[in-house]
Amino acid sequence: MKWPVARFSELFRVKHGYAFKSQYFDSDGPFVLLTPGNFYEEGGYRDQGEKQKYYTGDVPGGFILDEGDLIVAMTEQAPGLLGSSAWVSASNKFLHNQRLGRIVELNEHRMDKRFLYYLFNTREVRHQISASATGTKVRHTAPERIGQVRVYLPLIEVQCRIADILSAYDDLIENNRRRILLLEETARQLYQEWFVRLRFPGHGHTRIANGVPEGWEHQTLAKACLPDNGIQTGPFGSQLHQSDYTEEGVPVVMPKDIINFCISSENIARIPESLADALGRHRMQEGDVVYGRRGDIGRRGFISRRLAGWLCGTGSLRLRPNQDVVVPRYFFEALGAPDTAGTIAARAKGATMPNLNATIMASVPLLVPPHTLQRQYAENVEPMFEMVETLADQNQKLRAARDLLLPRLMSGEITV
Repeated sequence: MKWPVARFSELFRVKHGYAFKSQYFDSDGPFVLLTPGNFYEEGGYRDQGEKQKYYTGDVPGGFILDEGDLIVAMTEQAPGLLGSSAWVSASNKFLHNQRLGRIVELNEHRMDKRFLYYLFNTREVRHQISASATGTKVRHTAPERIGQVRVYLPLIEVQCRIADILSAYDDLIENNRRRILLLEETARQLYQEWFVRLRFPGHGHTRIANGVPEGWEHQTLAKACLPDNGIQTGPFGSQLHQSDYTEEGVPVVMPKDIINFCISSENIARIPESLADALGRHRMQEGDVVYGRRGDIGRRGFISRRLAGWLCGTGSLRLRPNQDVVVPRYFFEALGAPDTAGTIAARAKGATMPNLNATIMASVPLLVPPHTLQRQYAENVEPMFEMVETLADQNQKLRAARDLLLPRLMSGEITV
């Protein structure tokens, strides 16, 4: 079916955001300061966790977003983000920042807002936005250039039916994502209760000396990890070149892929299986921890069964616990304990960019409880993380199905 063509400028206007003053940026505050980093490449809002910026200054009128607003990234802060769209989930919480466009004056008789959200996330629209963008290192678009985008426009009732189909997938994905966050938070709180607040099973009968329960001890990471290559930095640049990366193959985990203590495959680089085999010492096993060793020190991700075989990237290092000393799940959480994480950050070297290596990590102390208590903790949280893996797999399949449907529905190849 061939639909009529329309320009975006005929259907809505894109409003520029405000250049908020950097002196009022903070790690907490009354307003979330949105940036292109708050967008997923395929569309949708992404919480930046500990990296999220907040604003504490005065806000001019008209730049506090409302629930249901549709916004679009106008700066390519990361590959693929230019033109990505997202919904605002709550009123009086998010700020309309300068690198974002807000959809206003939408002609609701000709364009359904949900349909427009999905249009922004099609390859055809993204290609047009990218083709007219300016900038060499960082690419930018502008409201008038977005207005020049041309799209096929079905009848409004067809738009609504298409949006209903695609929204059903997104609702399932979002529900799974919330369940994942709840499970991860439950496991994290159990760790805090047992190993930070020291209310572990049997704590009432355990003597505490100098803040450490009897039977607990401090070990260096060198002893907590396997000997020889228990702490291994990723391959040097001379071993892995930009030209080695391919569309398919073995994922390579860089620090940018470690987000909120999870490993994102959204924009992950890949290399051929044969090259990954040649770099076999850098391939990761179930129970390993991958740690970002450059820049934002403290990023870490757990290598689950699903991620086993992935490669530790150049800017990362891999920690492989000695399971006679530490249980992997406990080890992962213990690396984030305030004393341990603070020591690692303080020892990172580099004037312009903090940097870690295996030698620095080897001497970092780690609090090690009795093995039986670690195992008891792992037995409690492993079912939670197995469910997280299941939900993550479901979401991956749902995204793949939605992304397969999206262009076909938008082009009219599939009628609704």
